[in-house]
Amino acid sequence: MPTLSHITVYPIKSLDGHDLSASAVLPNGALAEDRRYALVDGWGKYINGKNCATIHGIRATFSEDVQNVTLRCAGQQQSFAIAEEQERLATWCGEVLGMKCRLIENATGGYPDDCDSPGPTLISTASLEAVASWYEGLDLAEARRRFRFNLEVADVPGFWEDRLVPEEQKVRRFRLGDVVWQGRGICRRCVVPTRDSDDGVVTASFARDFTRHREATLPSWSPEGRFDHFYRLGVNTRLDSDVTADPSRSVLCVGDAIELIG
Repeated sequence: MPTLSHITVYPIKSLDGHDLSASAVLPNGALAEDRRYALVDGWGKYINGKNCATIHGIRATFSEDVQNVTLRCAGQQQSFAIAEEQERLATWCGEVLGMKCRLIENATGGYPDDCDSPGPTLISTASLEAVASWYEGLDLAEARRRFRFNLEVADVPGFWEDRLVPEEQKVRRFRLGDVVWQGRGICRRCVVPTRDSDDGVVTASFARDFTRHREATLPSWSPEGRFDHFYRLGVNTRLDSDVTADPSRSVLCVGDAIELIG
């Protein structure tokens, strides 16, 4: 049976992830603490891997309760209590990135890339292993860091998660633990996965090779009509449950079963 094997949140958008054994689901469908904070520039635009390749050089290690972080870059290191030291944290990041930074916070829903489908992104371990096999020197751990999914599913074949997405004009629901979700679409990938997660160096022809392999290995169950191009991987989700009715049942745990329900 498909089983949830990894939960990863990204407490500060665009920085390193933090693995959890369980995570509460917020009313908008986001995971608690996922992208709760974001760095923005002087114009209020996100500072992320899409527009600032040097951000790949910042390493972030979070405390178990995700309230503190240690940042490292180019021989510099500093620890912060995130909520209480937002200005100091932003100043440190600004100095290493060479730009004015500000840290913003949204504790009730985070800062998702897809505001229409703000639930956790989902992938199977087998899919990440398949993608890693397409590139020399790319392993499972690096594939995880490059693609930055929230939920990882074990005990399924590669690209199993495509089953969670319907053809156009339909809704596909699945249960994960006690929470019901909609599979909304196959994630369109950006420039970030093309870069080494440690130094931002681009892997030559990454997107082109990915597109070629993805099309060639597309499973029969994939909703082909949802692929306007094949540089897509993983699933965007939207909450289909009222998690406010019983918060105790709105927690995802490693080991939870996943079941298609319609």
